[in-house]
Amino acid sequence: MKFLIAEDELDLQQSIVTYLERDANVCEVASDFDEALEKVALYDYDAIILDINLVTGSGLEVLKELKNGKKRAGVIIISANNSLDDKLEGLDLGADDYLTKPFHLAELNSRIKAVLRRGKFGGDETIEFNEIKINTKSRTAYIDDVPLSLTRKEYDLLVFFITNQGRVLSKEIIAEHLWGDDSDLMDNFDFIYVHINNLRKKMTSDTAKYIKTAYGSGYKFINY
Repeated sequence: MKFLIAEDELDLQQSIVTYLERDANVCEVASDFDEALEKVALYDYDAIILDINLVTGSGLEVLKELKNGKKRAGVIIISANNSLDDKLEGLDLGADDYLTKPFHLAELNSRIKAVLRRGKFGGDETIEFNEIKINTKSRTAYIDDVPLSLTRKEYDLLVFFITNQGRVLSKEIIAEHLWGDDSDLMDNFDFIYVHINNLRKKMTSDTAKYIKTAYGSGYKFINY
Protein backbone atom coordinates (compact mmCIF):
# COMPACT_ATOMS: atom_id res chain seq x y z
CA MET A 1 0.00 0.00 0.00
CA LYS A 2 1.01 3.61 -0.47
CA PHE A 3 0.66 6.05 2.42
CA LEU A 4 1.18 9.74 3.11
CA ILE A 5 2.21 10.70 6.64
CA ALA A 6 1.40 14.39 7.15
CA GLU A 7 3.00 15.06 10.54
CA ASP A 8 5.23 17.95 11.64
CA GLU A 9 6.75 16.15 14.65
CA LEU A 10 9.67 14.67 12.75
CA ASP A 11 10.53 11.98 15.30
CA LEU A 12 6.96 10.69 15.29
CA GLN A 13 6.80 11.01 11.50
CA GLN A 14 9.88 8.85 11.01
CA SER A 15 8.73 6.34 13.62
CA ILE A 16 5.49 5.86 11.70
CA VAL A 17 7.36 5.54 8.39
CA THR A 18 9.78 2.96 9.80
CA TYR A 19 6.96 0.92 11.31
CA LEU A 20 4.75 0.90 8.20
CA GLU A 21 7.61 0.18 5.81
CA ARG A 22 8.31 -3.07 7.64
CA ASP A 23 5.29 -4.48 5.78
CA ALA A 24 6.71 -3.32 2.41
CA ASN A 25 4.42 -0.28 2.22
CA VAL A 26 5.53 2.82 0.33
CA CYS A 27 5.51 5.86 2.60
CA GLU A 28 5.75 9.51 1.62
CA VAL A 29 5.89 12.35 4.12
CA ALA A 30 4.71 15.93 4.45
CA SER A 31 6.20 18.01 7.26
CA ASP A 32 3.96 21.06 7.03
CA PHE A 33 0.61 22.28 5.73
CA ASP A 34 1.82 23.49 2.34
CA GLU A 35 3.68 20.26 1.57
CA ALA A 36 0.63 18.20 2.58
CA LEU A 37 -1.64 20.27 0.31
CA GLU A 38 0.76 19.86 -2.61
CA LYS A 39 1.07 16.11 -2.24
CA VAL A 40 -2.64 15.36 -1.91
CA ALA A 41 -3.24 17.47 -5.03
CA LEU A 42 -0.56 15.75 -7.10
CA TYR A 43 -0.62 12.13 -5.97
CA ASP A 44 -3.00 9.32 -5.05
CA TYR A 45 -2.65 7.35 -1.82
CA ASP A 46 -4.31 4.32 -0.29
CA ALA A 47 -4.37 6.01 3.11
CA ILE A 48 -3.31 9.32 4.66
CA ILE A 49 -2.27 9.77 8.29
CA LEU A 50 -3.07 13.42 8.90
CA ASP A 51 -2.13 15.58 11.88
CA ILE A 52 -4.75 18.25 12.59
CA ASN A 53 -2.24 20.80 13.86
CA LEU A 54 0.37 21.05 11.12
CA VAL A 55 3.00 23.70 11.76
CA THR A 56 1.82 26.11 9.03
CA GLY A 57 -1.90 25.33 8.89
CA SER A 58 -4.77 23.03 9.78
CA GLY A 59 -4.96 19.43 8.70
CA LEU A 60 -8.71 19.89 8.46
CA GLU A 61 -8.15 22.25 5.52
CA VAL A 62 -6.06 19.53 3.86
CA LEU A 63 -8.94 17.13 4.45
CA LYS A 64 -11.37 19.56 2.79
CA GLU A 65 -9.14 19.83 -0.28
CA LEU A 66 -8.80 16.06 -0.40
CA LYS A 67 -12.54 15.55 -0.42
CA ASN A 68 -13.15 18.43 -2.85
CA GLY A 69 -10.76 16.72 -5.24
CA LYS A 70 -12.79 13.50 -4.86
CA LYS A 71 -9.70 11.58 -3.78
CA ARG A 72 -10.45 8.07 -2.59
CA ALA A 73 -7.72 7.74 0.06
CA GLY A 74 -8.72 6.61 3.51
CA VAL A 75 -7.90 9.26 6.13
CA ILE A 76 -6.92 8.78 9.75
CA ILE A 77 -6.62 11.98 11.75
CA ILE A 78 -4.03 12.05 14.53
CA SER A 79 -3.96 14.84 17.10
CA ALA A 80 -2.72 15.70 20.57
CA ASN A 81 -6.07 17.40 21.08
CA ASN A 82 -8.73 15.08 22.45
CA SER A 83 -11.47 17.66 21.86
CA LEU A 84 -14.80 16.09 20.92
CA ASP A 85 -15.55 19.07 18.64
CA ASP A 86 -12.34 18.51 16.64
CA LYS A 87 -13.06 14.82 16.38
CA LEU A 88 -16.62 15.35 15.18
CA GLU A 89 -15.55 18.04 12.70
CA GLY A 90 -12.89 15.76 11.23
CA LEU A 91 -15.29 12.86 10.87
CA ASP A 92 -17.99 15.12 9.42
CA LEU A 93 -15.50 16.35 6.80
CA GLY A 94 -14.93 12.78 5.67
CA ALA A 95 -12.14 11.34 7.82
CA ASP A 96 -12.45 7.60 8.37
CA ASP A 97 -10.97 7.47 11.88
CA TYR A 98 -9.47 9.62 14.63
CA LEU A 99 -6.58 8.71 16.92
CA THR A 100 -5.43 10.79 19.88
CA LYS A 101 -1.73 11.15 20.68
CA PRO A 102 0.13 9.45 22.21
CA PHE A 103 -0.76 6.12 20.60
CA HIS A 104 0.90 2.78 19.96
CA LEU A 105 2.09 2.26 16.39
CA ALA A 106 0.51 -1.20 16.39
CA GLU A 107 -2.88 0.43 17.05
CA LEU A 108 -2.35 2.91 14.21
CA ASN A 109 -1.45 0.01 11.92
CA SER A 110 -4.63 -1.85 12.89
CA ARG A 111 -6.74 1.26 12.27
CA ILE A 112 -5.15 1.69 8.82
CA LYS A 113 -5.88 -1.92 7.88
CA ALA A 114 -9.50 -1.54 9.02
CA VAL A 115 -9.93 1.62 6.93
CA LEU A 116 -8.45 -0.07 3.88
CA ARG A 117 -10.70 -3.11 4.26
CA ARG A 118 -13.81 -0.96 4.63
CA GLY A 119 -12.90 1.23 1.69
CA LYS A 120 -11.03 -0.46 -1.10
CA PHE A 121 -11.76 -4.09 -0.28
CA GLY A 122 -15.36 -3.87 0.90
CA GLY A 123 -14.53 -4.96 4.45
CA ASP A 124 -12.84 -8.17 3.37
CA GLU A 125 -9.19 -9.20 3.48
CA THR A 126 -9.62 -11.15 0.25
CA ILE A 127 -9.64 -9.69 -3.26
CA GLU A 128 -10.99 -11.94 -5.99
CA PHE A 129 -10.86 -11.47 -9.74
CA ASN A 130 -12.08 -14.51 -11.66
CA GLU A 131 -9.57 -17.28 -10.84
CA ILE A 132 -7.18 -14.91 -9.05
CA LYS A 133 -7.46 -14.62 -5.27
CA ILE A 134 -5.37 -12.32 -3.07
CA ASN A 135 -5.17 -12.27 0.72
CA THR A 136 -4.18 -8.73 1.70
CA LYS A 137 -3.37 -9.70 5.30
CA SER A 138 -0.85 -12.41 4.44
CA ARG A 139 0.18 -10.71 1.15
CA THR A 140 -0.31 -13.93 -0.77
CA ALA A 141 -1.79 -14.51 -4.23
CA TYR A 142 -3.31 -17.61 -5.83
CA ILE A 143 -4.54 -18.68 -9.25
CA ASP A 144 -7.06 -21.52 -9.10
CA ASP A 145 -5.93 -21.98 -5.46
CA VAL A 146 -2.32 -22.55 -6.56
CA PRO A 147 0.01 -20.10 -4.75
CA LEU A 148 2.10 -17.65 -6.77
CA SER A 149 5.70 -17.01 -5.77
CA LEU A 150 5.81 -13.24 -6.16
CA THR A 151 8.36 -10.66 -5.12
CA ARG A 152 7.10 -7.74 -3.05
CA LYS A 153 6.97 -5.47 -6.08
CA GLU A 154 5.21 -8.11 -8.21
CA TYR A 155 2.60 -8.59 -5.48
CA ASP A 156 2.08 -4.82 -5.16
CA LEU A 157 1.83 -4.55 -8.94
CA LEU A 158 -0.82 -7.27 -9.16
CA VAL A 159 -2.92 -5.66 -6.40
CA PHE A 160 -2.53 -2.24 -8.06
CA PHE A 161 -3.71 -3.64 -11.40
CA ILE A 162 -6.72 -5.48 -9.96
CA THR A 163 -7.91 -2.55 -7.83
CA ASN A 164 -7.62 -0.26 -10.89
CA GLN A 165 -9.06 -2.65 -13.47
CA GLY A 166 -10.15 -1.02 -16.71
CA ARG A 167 -8.03 2.07 -16.09
CA VAL A 168 -4.97 2.83 -18.23
CA LEU A 169 -1.98 3.11 -15.91
CA SER A 170 1.04 4.93 -17.29
CA LYS A 171 4.57 3.82 -16.46
CA GLU A 172 4.94 7.01 -14.43
CA ILE A 173 1.85 6.25 -12.34
CA ILE A 174 2.99 2.67 -11.74
CA ALA A 175 6.50 3.78 -10.75
CA GLU A 176 5.15 6.50 -8.46
CA HIS A 177 2.83 4.02 -6.76
CA LEU A 178 5.51 1.38 -6.22
CA TRP A 179 8.44 3.63 -5.32
CA GLY A 180 6.86 6.85 -4.08
CA ASP A 181 9.05 9.94 -4.06
CA ASP A 182 12.06 7.87 -5.17
CA SER A 183 10.48 7.54 -8.62
CA ASP A 184 11.37 11.20 -9.28
CA LEU A 185 15.05 10.22 -9.25
CA MET A 186 14.70 7.68 -12.05
CA ASP A 187 15.97 8.54 -15.53
CA ASN A 188 13.41 6.32 -17.29
CA PHE A 189 10.76 3.76 -16.52
CA ASP A 190 11.94 0.87 -18.69
CA PHE A 191 12.32 -1.30 -15.59
CA ILE A 192 8.51 -1.27 -15.25
CA TYR A 193 8.35 -3.49 -18.32
CA VAL A 194 10.71 -5.96 -16.61
CA HIS A 195 8.48 -6.20 -13.51
CA ILE A 196 5.33 -6.60 -15.60
CA ASN A 197 6.97 -9.22 -17.82
CA ASN A 198 8.14 -11.17 -14.76
CA LEU A 199 4.64 -11.01 -13.28
CA ARG A 200 3.10 -12.29 -16.53
CA LYS A 201 5.55 -15.22 -16.61
CA LYS A 202 4.46 -16.29 -13.12
CA MET A 203 0.76 -16.18 -14.02
CA THR A 204 -1.00 -18.75 -16.15
CA SER A 205 -1.27 -18.08 -19.88
CA ASP A 206 -4.95 -17.20 -19.47
CA THR A 207 -4.57 -14.84 -16.51
CA ALA A 208 -1.50 -13.14 -18.02
CA LYS A 209 -3.80 -11.95 -20.80
CA TYR A 210 -5.62 -9.71 -18.30
CA ILE A 211 -2.60 -7.38 -18.43
CA LYS A 212 -2.88 -5.51 -21.70
CA THR A 213 -0.36 -3.09 -23.15
CA ALA A 214 -1.93 0.25 -24.06
CA TYR A 215 0.62 1.26 -26.68
CA GLY A 216 1.99 4.71 -26.11
CA SER A 217 0.01 5.06 -22.86
CA GLY A 218 0.90 2.31 -20.40
CA TYR A 219 -0.95 -0.79 -19.23
CA LYS A 220 -4.51 -1.82 -18.48
CA PHE A 221 -5.90 -4.75 -16.46
CA ILE A 222 -9.11 -5.96 -18.13
CA ASN A 223 -11.57 -8.86 -17.99
CA TYR A 224 -11.37 -10.13 -21.56
